[in-house]
Amino acid sequence: MSWLRELVEVPLGLAGAGPAGPKDIAELADALTMRGFEVGAVEPWPSVDGDPPDAVLDLEITTNRPDCLSVFGIAREVSTMYAAELRLPELEPTVAAGGDARFSIAIEDPELCPRYVGALADVAVGPSPQWLAARLEAADVRPINNVVDVTNYVMLELGHPMHAFDLAKLAGAEIRVRRAAVGERIRTLDGVERALQPDMLTIADAHQPQAVAGVMGGADSEVDETTRTILLEAAYFNPISVRRTNKRLALSTDASFRFERGADVSAPVTAIARARHLLTSIGAGRSSGAVVDCFPGPPEPIVVRLRHHRIGHLLGQTVDPAFVAPTLTRLGFEPRSEETGDSPVWQVTVPSFRVDVHREEDLIEEVARHHGYDRLPTTFPPLTKPPQAAGDWRPRDQTIRRLLTGCGFSEAITYGFVEREAALAVHEDESDLVALSNPLSEKGAVLRPSLLPGLVDALIHNRRRERQDIRLFELGSRFRQGAGETPSLALALTGAAMTQHWTGAVRRADLFDLTGTLTRLAEGFGGRAAFEPGTARALVPGRTARIDVTIGGDTTAVGWVGQLDPALASRRGLPGSREVYVAELDLRPLTLEALARLRAAPVPRHPSVVRDLSLQVDDALPAGRVRDTIRSAAGPTLVSVREVDRYQGSGVAPGAVSLSVRLTFRASDRTLTDAEVQTATDRVVAALEQAHHAKLR
Repeated sequence: MSWLRELVEVPLGLAGAGPAGPKDIAELADALTMRGFEVGAVEPWPSVDGDPPDAVLDLEITTNRPDCLSVFGIAREVSTMYAAELRLPELEPTVAAGGDARFSIAIEDPELCPRYVGALADVAVGPSPQWLAARLEAADVRPINNVVDVTNYVMLELGHPMHAFDLAKLAGAEIRVRRAAVGERIRTLDGVERALQPDMLTIADAHQPQAVAGVMGGADSEVDETTRTILLEAAYFNPISVRRTNKRLALSTDASFRFERGADVSAPVTAIARARHLLTSIGAGRSSGAVVDCFPGPPEPIVVRLRHHRIGHLLGQTVDPAFVAPTLTRLGFEPRSEETGDSPVWQVTVPSFRVDVHREEDLIEEVARHHGYDRLPTTFPPLTKPPQAAGDWRPRDQTIRRLLTGCGFSEAITYGFVEREAALAVHEDESDLVALSNPLSEKGAVLRPSLLPGLVDALIHNRRRERQDIRLFELGSRFRQGAGETPSLALALTGAAMTQHWTGAVRRADLFDLTGTLTRLAEGFGGRAAFEPGTARALVPGRTARIDVTIGGDTTAVGWVGQLDPALASRRGLPGSREVYVAELDLRPLTLEALARLRAAPVPRHPSVVRDLSLQVDDALPAGRVRDTIRSAAGPTLVSVREVDRYQGSGVAPGAVSLSVRLTFRASDRTLTDAEVQTATDRVVAALEQAHHAKLR
């Protein structure tokens, strides 16, 4: 705060003789946040040399505003907020070099370095004053010595990185801004020797690189206690070049953080003048010679036309023209009024430090920020045509969500991109995959051919966070070359079948818990689910079934259900050895047409009759086939059939199982007689004996 107050008068009670109070700082923090600079924290900071207690504002600066990665940039915003005076830090008068310069600068690649400025200073290296070191520490910058600290101070204050070379350690007092040669290496200030590539820009002397341009200086020309004369540098580097270099070298610094977002091409001379003034004022040295400014091609300034009526059109609120021009002026723009009709128009020259402003909408955003987002009215766009009817998929998906959440499942939403290995684990046809031409990473190289990889990863994410009993489902699209984009539903289940209670033992969820959920899902669509043994990729043989759904008389195979291959789960990172059961369905056959045909039925007036049958059948016979045979043979009075017991052991032949089923009969118009029920039961027993060689026990 004390640094900020040196650059701008803040009319909150922060300025004047008294110290800033918590309420004043909170008001300033709120005002900055409302203008797009979120204040993440306000930290108390101890006083220096008897000054009032200070505070540090921790701001979150968006990537499009590199001009505010500095105290002066924030001071400019505060000056605009309160129409307060903005003061430029003290500078040393700049004198351009003549023909007697003690060093030379040559820019060999103006595309990557349009401007390079240098100047000399005679120095006495030592510790920095307490106030300067304290400000660096408040900004998380470690003080080193007075020369290096001054360059860091200027970077924090003005936002433009600088570097200081020991002139005596440069070969020939020559600076060459060039690309690295093949095989060149440099030992940077962090002590690491790094291999350079030909597309990397370097700052070199007559023989070798002395700095990685825009990233970090070299150790061979480092300023230390023996240094007597320094060469100060300040330059503008191509942001893309700096970003590419620091990524390849895995070397991110405060300087590269600023350069890769876009520095101010006009700032190097100002930064040099400020650094030389600070060196003199703290007694660290004095200027030696003039400033050498190598600027072969100054760019033309950007001029943007701003129309007043366009401001109101975009913001939904009329802004006073008298507010627009002064606000832009305080922000560093140069608005010039254009003679037009009733609505004002300005030709606005964009300052070089505003690398984010290129069009009229950018200027309108500046007006809106300082006019106040909170003052903009809540408006809705005019309705020019009736809204489109909801797609058929919307009620379908809502029904699925209602049914599955009722079954205890939670919805997951995962990415539509997966790695190729995960896609091939669940879909064997590699030619059917839809690959991305320019993926962000190998983790998202292809569009998912199945929802299972993402859903399994979500399950694993929960298991690693101590969730033991997990039921997840996901609705989404899967993508294949042959089928295109298709709607799909995936489910995953692991852990206990129900909430644990001290009165009983824990039962682990199994395949039948998931098939039961799918049965309930099919019933929710007015249909019926059946399961046929089969095999599917990524599922355990013998614990896998094809899902057939019958709706309105049409039976369609919609997907697979089974136990996830433990080896695949282990490769994905599943902790422990818990069994995981999964299912995936094609949603296209699931429609709500059958529900539209449903009619309410009266409550039965006549009693039902129950018969229990205990049958000995082959233990490999699916219970679903037994149920189907019973339904087809019993006749229309059978209203329910379900299994009530399964037994293997004494009294049952080897390879067989005793299956007990309960049949419920009822007629809607009369009370059934024992003879009618017995006749239907006999038909069932005969059909079971013929179809499955079942024996009545």
